[in-house]
Parts: sequence; C-alpha cells; structure tokens
Amino acid sequence: MEEGFKMQHEESQEHGSKENMSIIFSDANTRTMQDESSTVGTPTSLPLVVSQAADLLIKSVVETNSGSRERTSTDFAPAVSSKTKKLSDGKDNSMLQNKFSVPSNGSLLESKPVKKKMRCEMPPKTVMLIDEMQRLLVRHRARSRAMRPRWSSERDQEILRAKLQIENAPVLKNGRDLYAPVFRNISMFKRSYELMERLLKIYVYKEGEKPIFHQPVLKGLYASEGWFMKLMEGNKHFVVKDPRKAHLFYMPFSSRMLEYTLYVRNSHNRTNLRQYLKNYSEKIAAKYRFWNRTGGADHFLVACHDWAPYETRHHMEHCIKALCNADITMGFKIGRDISLPETYVRSARNPLRDIGGKPSSQRHILAFYAGNIHGYLRPILLDYWKDKDPDMKIFGPMPPGVASKMNYIQHMKSSKYCICPKGYEVNSPRVVEAIFYECVPVIISDNFVPPFFEVLNWEAFSVIIAENDIPNLKNILMSIPGEKYNKMQLGVKKVQRHFLWHANPAKYDLFHMTLHSIWYNRVFQIKLR
Repeated sequence: MEEGFKMQHEESQEHGSKENMSIIFSDANTRTMQDESSTVGTPTSLPLVVSQAADLLIKSVVETNSGSRERTSTDFAPAVSSKTKKLSDGKDNSMLQNKFSVPSNGSLLESKPVKKKMRCEMPPKTVMLIDEMQRLLVRHRARSRAMRPRWSSERDQEILRAKLQIENAPVLKNGRDLYAPVFRNISMFKRSYELMERLLKIYVYKEGEKPIFHQPVLKGLYASEGWFMKLMEGNKHFVVKDPRKAHLFYMPFSSRMLEYTLYVRNSHNRTNLRQYLKNYSEKIAAKYRFWNRTGGADHFLVACHDWAPYETRHHMEHCIKALCNADITMGFKIGRDISLPETYVRSARNPLRDIGGKPSSQRHILAFYAGNIHGYLRPILLDYWKDKDPDMKIFGPMPPGVASKMNYIQHMKSSKYCICPKGYEVNSPRVVEAIFYECVPVIISDNFVPPFFEVLNWEAFSVIIAENDIPNLKNILMSIPGEKYNKMQLGVKKVQRHFLWHANPAKYDLFHMTLHSIWYNRVFQIKLR
C-alpha cells in the first residue's frame, strides 16, 4: 500500500512512543494507525440510542474458557467464534466480562477478575446515526450557539453581510468546476467560497515555541494538521499582520508534537498536555484583547492526534476545532467544529504519488480491507468475513515488503468498495485513501462525523453502515444497483480534488476546503447583541 500500507505495519502500540519520532525527522512515517475510523449508518428516528453492538461486544471480549488470558491494547487476539453463546437478556453484560468466562457449553463459571477494558476497546454506550446528525446540523444552523461578543466590530458586520449573501445565493444546478451531487447545496457553497476568497482575513499568533508550535509534520498519520499549518503560515492572501483586521485567529500548534514533547511514556496521564494548552490560551488572552471579546469563538485550531478533543477541552471549548477525531460522543459540536480529513501522506515532496485507480468496469473485487486489528470492531469484521467469501477480500495485517505494499495499492485500485472500519477511535485515514484510489469508501464507525459534513453530501460517494450491520455487509453492498454504484464511483472521482494536499494550494483543494469549512461555520454561528 505504499505509505498507506505502512499505516498497518508501523503503528506504535503506545500513544507516547518517542522512538518513532526519529522517523519523522528522517523523512519517513510517523507512527501509523492507532485508531482508524468510520461513520454511522442506518436511519433512525431517535437522536441517541443504546448501542446495539452488545452481542458483538460479548463475542469480542469474553473468552471461551476460564484459563485464557485477557486481551489488552497491545495484545489483540481474534474475536471468539460466532458460535459462542450470546448474552442478550437485557442485563448489564459489562459486569459479566469482569467476573465470568463463557465456556463452550454456555454455563457461567466464576474466574479471576479481568482487567477493566479501556473506552476505546469497547463499543460506545450511545450511538448517533447519520440521519440524526443531519437533523442536528439543521437545528444548529437555525439557532446559533456561539458566544455573543462583548463588543461588536466591523469584522462582525462583514460576516453578517456575507451570511445574507450566502443564504440568498443564486441557484446553480451545476458548477463549471464543481460537481453538484457531492454537495449539500452547491449554490450556497459556491457563493460562500467566493466570499471567503474575497473577504476572509486571518491573524496567525506568533506566540508559542517550537517544536509544539510552528513546526509542521508533513508525513505520516498526522500530516493533515502539519500541511495546514505550513500552508496557512506561509499564506499571503488570507493572513494579515494586524489582528484588528482579522475575522478569525489561528493557534498554530501541533497535537502530534505536543504528544511527542510532553507525554511521559506509559504514564497514561495526559493532564500536562492539556495544562500546556491552557497556559497558552491564557497567555494570548492576557496579551491580546481578541480572545476575551468572544471567549475564543472566533479562534480556531487544527489538530489530528486522537487526544486533541481531550487536550482542548474546557479552556478552548468555544473555539472552532478542526479535528480528525470527530466523535459526536466526545464533545464534537456539529455546526461549529470541523471534521478534518485524516490523510496519510507518504511523500512530503509528492503527496499525490500513485493517485488514481481503475474505471468501475475493471473493478472486479467487491470489497477489500487489510490492516492491523485495533480496537473492538476489526476483530468482529475479520471474524465474520476473513476467508469466508471469495468476493470479500478481508484480511488482517499484510506482510511487510515492497511487493506486499504494491499488492495493497492494487487491491484498492481494483475494488468496488473499500472497507473503512474504525480502530481505537472513530477516524481513519482509509476513508481518504479510498478516495485517493477512486474506490467507494464503506465507513463503519458509529458516532463518526464525516469530513466537511457541513457542505458535502456523503451519500453521493460513500456507503455508511452501522457497526451492528457487519454480518449483513455483503448483502448491503450487493443490494446497491449497478447504476447507483457507477454514480457513487463517479462521485468519488469528482470529490477527490477536495481531499488533496498541494505544495502550492489549488482552488477547492484540501487546504481551501478546511479553511472554507472554518469560515462557513463561523458565518452561521456568529451572534451579535
């Protein structure tokens, strides 16, 4: 899989692994996938439902005999057989996994207590499906939740005038350089983008020392935050030197470098990382008047590390957060925060290497997945589909080596659907990787908000499946008519330009799409007295 394949083989088992940092500076990959992602699935009328993955969880985490040892985050065995007796009497099954094992005859035998599982190793307690996310976005657009500024400014008035123009944008059926089906509303997007290019001004804070600030990481799993930092700090069109002229304020820190610099390996304590950013926000609040005017609501950050939601909690709560770990149950605010695409950049010099794939008529593999077995979901995926069906090319880790990497790439380029299951967290670079190779992504990750959710229509170029629908995965894919698949695959090719990094930013590329979503959400969140 070229570098996409390195995601599977070079993932560190410890978030704070500093050995891998030498890889960054030797122009190779940072650590690879620790938490990959997916999204949510089937329609529902309920905003929050109790997770229906209880049976799969029991199958995944309860051992089949009392003598087997516990699986830990660094020791993932395959999920137990689907023949294991399921416990679905409505009681709290989480207590059973701590005290009992389930032998093959189904009786409960008391065994030694099992170490408590981490949150990322278990299904979420609540699930918000994609339809409810859509409704939530509409509700948040209707009533802004942003803090009212302590005093108004001319910049606020400019944003309000822009909002009126966006809401009353001339109707477009299709754009000359845009493909309408992949957008929620191409008319509003087009007008908003034009106004962003013409009006938006950003002040980039100079405060903060390297390597946590002003030092972008351009390769590996966290490259999105690094590329945005590099291109934003070097931009002459949007950036202003006078903060009084700015509509938005950028805090240029790297969540990856924050982890590498400050996290004490094996400590399982990230308090000092959060305190460091708290001190930073207090510093700029004391030095400048702008943070205090809005409580940080016109400030934004771009962070791709899994820990970023925790690190920015409370003291940056009103900021616009562009996050790869866009988990609706972990504080991600639809309509304010941005789901940042997690892009695994293989070559800093040529981030577009190997882009493209076969036309739909030459994609003879129905579905493909290969990767490490992180979290609770992937063992379930492999338990149901590995070596079970010739149409479903579902594998675990592929062996290292150039030939294997190229084999991975060719599988993605030759598959109709590329399976993107979550790992420890909801986000996964496989979503963008599938788009990169023009394969329709199949996102399996409850509570994941897809990238650029506020402007893109993901139903036009992806399949979003609830985690508990894994047993029906093939039936779901086979039920999609050929004509619809061809339209989705065309949508993938058309939306691809919005997920690419360029050394020199191009119109509608990933840099501009990220910046636009930040601008767009600010426009619809602003409040005046």
